[in-house]
Amino acid sequence: MKIYDISMSIHSGMPVYKNSAEKIPVLKVTRDFTSGNVFESKITLDMHTGTHLDAPLHVIEDGKTVESIDLFKVITKCKVIDMTHIATKITRADLEPVNINSGDFVLFKTRNSYTDKFEDNFVYLDESGAQYLREKGIKGVGIDSLGIERNQPGHPTHKLLLGSDIVILEGLRLAEIDEGEYFLIAMPLKIDRAEACPVRAILLEELP
Repeated sequence: MKIYDISMSIHSGMPVYKNSAEKIPVLKVTRDFTSGNVFESKITLDMHTGTHLDAPLHVIEDGKTVESIDLFKVITKCKVIDMTHIATKITRADLEPVNINSGDFVLFKTRNSYTDKFEDNFVYLDESGAQYLREKGIKGVGIDSLGIERNQPGHPTHKLLLGSDIVILEGLRLAEIDEGEYFLIAMPLKIDRAEACPVRAILLEELP
């Protein structure tokens, strides 16, 4: 069975949203073999680090949180859709010709996957695209940028999707993935009352 790891590695030099210093993960060794016979460490981590899942609480007051996510939504068949021709944003017009059906989990492969740094002009899903996906009744959407939207006052893309219990995955790495159908596994840690959480996202070529 072929397994594709579509997750970002977490380290102090990784890209973070808007290159904000406060979002850089910090790994600290607390015990090592100079003082004993075990190695232990701890990490300070923003919940939106690297490849991560957004839960409704991220943009909706009193919204659902990570531990309540239906695992069938993140252990599922999915479709990788090639959007590498898009220069700025994915719109309704871009999505209408694509085969997207009710219950699908769609992953957008864009030019974002071909850079290892955060760029302000990353390709994103705009409000019209999010509205179209909600109308189609998908269960989840992923993208290869650290944010699914940018420079949209009020965060309408997030609110349209999360308000309809549509899972959002951000920070995917899809450069080596061809367009097509796969099986996705992208479970977050079971952290109570968290609005987001990093995930180890993988794709399987063969459906289990």
